[in-house]
Amino acid sequence: MTYDETIQYLYRQLPVFQQVGQSAYKPGLGNSEALDALVGHPHRRYATIHVAGTNGKGSTSHTLAAVLQQCGYKVGLYTSPHLVDFRERIRVDGEMIPREAVLAFTEKYLDAGRDIHPSFFELTMMMAFDYFAACKVDVAVIETGLGGRLDSTNIITPTTCVITNISYDHTALLGDTLPSIAREKAGIIKHDIPVVVGEAEGEVRKVFEDKALEVQAPITFAGDSDALTSCSQGPAGQWLLDSKDYGPITYELGGMCQEKNAATILCALRILQNRGFHITPHAVREGFAHVTTLTGLQGRWQQINVTPRAFCDTGHNTGGFQYISRQLASIQCDTMRIVFGMVNDKDISGVLAMLPQNAVYYFTQAAIPRAMPANVMRDKAAAYHLTGKVFPTVHEAYQAALDDSGADDFVFVGGSSFVVADLLTFLTNKA
Repeated sequence: MTYDETIQYLYRQLPVFQQVGQSAYKPGLGNSEALDALVGHPHRRYATIHVAGTNGKGSTSHTLAAVLQQCGYKVGLYTSPHLVDFRERIRVDGEMIPREAVLAFTEKYLDAGRDIHPSFFELTMMMAFDYFAACKVDVAVIETGLGGRLDSTNIITPTTCVITNISYDHTALLGDTLPSIAREKAGIIKHDIPVVVGEAEGEVRKVFEDKALEVQAPITFAGDSDALTSCSQGPAGQWLLDSKDYGPITYELGGMCQEKNAATILCALRILQNRGFHITPHAVREGFAHVTTLTGLQGRWQQINVTPRAFCDTGHNTGGFQYISRQLASIQCDTMRIVFGMVNDKDISGVLAMLPQNAVYYFTQAAIPRAMPANVMRDKAAAYHLTGKVFPTVHEAYQAALDDSGADDFVFVGGSSFVVADLLTFLTNKA
């Protein structure tokens, strides 16, 4: 098969969560352990860092990888979902896995592992672990797919765990209360392995404290730490950080959520340094300042047009939109235009309630089965006094927003990772 035929084969033969939702979710580690044995336990050949949480996993994982790269380590990075290219999920020192490696792994292991009946995520995860071993990485940053306790990535024994935060998402699978979701995320905490928790209060904090005590894992709450001493936003929107361990830092990622992520990352770096990693102030500054070019990260309050200003963000639940709504409220412009769509298994009403009523909306839908039809989204939005037109594709909605805009207008594209993915794919193909 060609590379394109291989990717389509994987999508057709294996259940893909981003396409069909919870019917593709396979809780439990049985498949992962069987695949791991089949491939020869590749993740045991390098150090790992395990990152979970409802929001901020991607930014945190990519920034940790960027810093470690600048420290001179060979770094694997496994994240999901991808936005434009499947290979974004698997990177070494910022470079995507070659197409030839995707083909070779698929041909070698898919037939042998057919009796295991892996999901798309399970197989691509093992592809990543195997590729990292082949590349002889020093360390790999591994992002969970969904949850933690039963997530297929939980077969690893990391050197450090990071849990960014807890918010309502995937409630049908993880539970419908914050403590129940926290218990699933806390499942990555292991005996004697340090864990950093980014945001946790009340009952959620107690869940993490109890789990850490149960397995005798040292726990650090970023909110209690002095790793980040102050922060403010610079004129270009970037974060200007003061850190106790590494001095002043400019953080390239400008979204309002990144203040919390930065504190979490700095705590994790302190622990990694205590565990023998050579972390230098220069490497930390370079990693934070150039995370997108070092790792290929996209879609985090990313500017996609200059005049009119246009930004996109992959925030897709109430936890993410508590920051995006604040960011939108801070924008000075003549008219705000919002290209918006969501998938149908999210808390759509909770997000709609946070959106600005004085904006012009361009309702649309991503090209996946889970996407809520744009006309249904428009009707739901009307109950929150949000009005606008319907467009069949993301790129048509975005183009209409640009065409309608004056130089001092502002365009935002979001609501779903898959809306952003469709937009970035369009822009990439157009370039």
